[in-house]
Amino acid sequence: MTVSPYETVMGFLVGPWLAQTVRAAVDLSLAEHLADGPRTAAEIAEAENSDPDATARLLRACAAIGLVAYAEKGFAITPVLAVLHRDAPMSLRDMAAAQSSPCMWLSWARIPEAIRSGEEQTRQALGMPFFDYLAAHPDEGALFGAAMTSMSAPVISEAVAALDVTGARTVVDVGGAHGSFALALLARHPDLRATVLDLPHAMAGARAAADEAGLSSRFTAVAGDFFTAVPDGDILLLKTVLHDWSDDDCVRILTTCRDALRPGGRIVITEIVIADRPSGIAPLMDIAMLAMTGSRERTLAEFDDLLSRAGLRRSAVVDLQPPYAVIVAS
Repeated sequence: MTVSPYETVMGFLVGPWLAQTVRAAVDLSLAEHLADGPRTAAEIAEAENSDPDATARLLRACAAIGLVAYAEKGFAITPVLAVLHRDAPMSLRDMAAAQSSPCMWLSWARIPEAIRSGEEQTRQALGMPFFDYLAAHPDEGALFGAAMTSMSAPVISEAVAALDVTGARTVVDVGGAHGSFALALLARHPDLRATVLDLPHAMAGARAAADEAGLSSRFTAVAGDFFTAVPDGDILLLKTVLHDWSDDDCVRILTTCRDALRPGGRIVITEIVIADRPSGIAPLMDIAMLAMTGSRERTLAEFDDLLSRAGLRRSAVVDLQPPYAVIVAS
C-alpha cells in the first residue's frame, strides 16, 4: 500500500507522541508485567498504582503501534516490547527513558532555534550547559549514563571484535560512563587492565558494572576531567565522546589523550562517520547534537583534521555497522 505525502508528514509530526508513549510504557514497566503472560489493564494499574482508565488507554495506544498485542484476556507482550525489558540482552529501557526526559527533550524542542543560530539550546531550555545539568541532577545523570551504555551495546560488540590489542596492557576508557567498552575488552582479553574516566555521577554505575561482570580486580573507576588530565595507558578509548564537543574542544581532548599515551600507544575513536550522502540516523543525530551541545557528527576528513590539529595521525579505520566506524590514531 502506497503511503501518501500527507500520511508521511503526519507520521513525522506524531513522533513526539510515539516517544512519550514508549516512555510511559517503560515507566509502567509493561514489559516486566507482561513477561510471564497476558494481563489486564486493571491488573497493571493496580500493580503500578496508576489510573485504571488511563492505563487502559495507554495499552490500547501501545497495541496500535505494536508494543503490545491484544490477548483473549487483556494484553500480551510482543518482541518489540521485549526490547524494553530491563533484562533484555540489549535492552533499550534506559535509552527510552532518557531520550524522552527533560535533559534531552527540552533542548530538542528548540531545534528550529538551533538551526537559525547555529548554537546549542540547552542553556535556554535547562538554564545551563548539558553536562553541567547532568552534574546538578544526579538522577538524570545516572539515567543518561545507563542509556549511553545500552545504546552502545551493539557497537561495542563489533568494535571489541575488530580492535587489535597486541602489545597493550592497559586500556583507558575516556569519558566512558559505566565503562562498558573497557569491560567488554577485559572480558575478551584476560591480560588487560582498564580504567574508566568520567564525571563523578558515573562512578557508582561503573563500579557496579565491574562488580556484576566479575572484573573489579582489573578495573578502576576514576572521576576527572578529560580536558585537564587523562590516566596514562597503551590504548585510550574515545567512544561517542567527540560528537559531544565543538572542534576546538575535541582538539583539547585529543591533545590530552595524546599526552597520556605510553610509548607505542594509540587512541581508538568509535563514532558515527558521516557519509557523502548520509541516510538513516546519522544526519538526524547530527541535528540532535547541535541542539543539545552545539556539537556535530563528522565525516572522516573532519576527523582527520581534528587529529592533525592535535598532533596525531590516523593509522587505520574499520567500518562497523553503518554509520559507525573505529578510527585508530597515534
